[in-house]
Amino acid sequence: MIRNATPADIPQLVAAYDWLFAPPGSKPTHWDPAAAADRLTRVITGPRTAVLVATEDNELTGFCTLYLDIESVRFGQRCWLEDLAVSPTHRSHGTGTTLLKSAHQWARDHGATHLELDSANTRTAAHRFYHRHAPRALSTTFGWDLA
Repeated sequence: MIRNATPADIPQLVAAYDWLFAPPGSKPTHWDPAAAADRLTRVITGPRTAVLVATEDNELTGFCTLYLDIESVRFGQRCWLEDLAVSPTHRSHGTGTTLLKSAHQWARDHGATHLELDSANTRTAAHRFYHRHAPRALSTTFGWDLA
């Protein structure tokens, strides 16, 4: 089942970020679970943001975060899918696909003309998943730490 996260989900969500940090991912240098919980509170309650969770028997099995971002002159309102993670024990069972489809719907329902995500080059398994869902465009993202 996919639903909007609630503040009660925050402890499980903070712990679930370990799914993203496992190789080939890595924990951000300045990761702070308390700061993550505070940020999740704002994302869950924000008017232009959402956290969708997948659950099975009241167990968190996956999640994604969504942000209405810039309104591009060229493309219109963008929705950014920042985090998409599925429990290792629930991968290849349709949870990721259901979350991605739900993210598309949330973005459409909130006026977005396109959904984008960024994925590190090392995440080859994730890229196979994304390619199966026929993205319209591929690009390279460049990022700099500002701390």
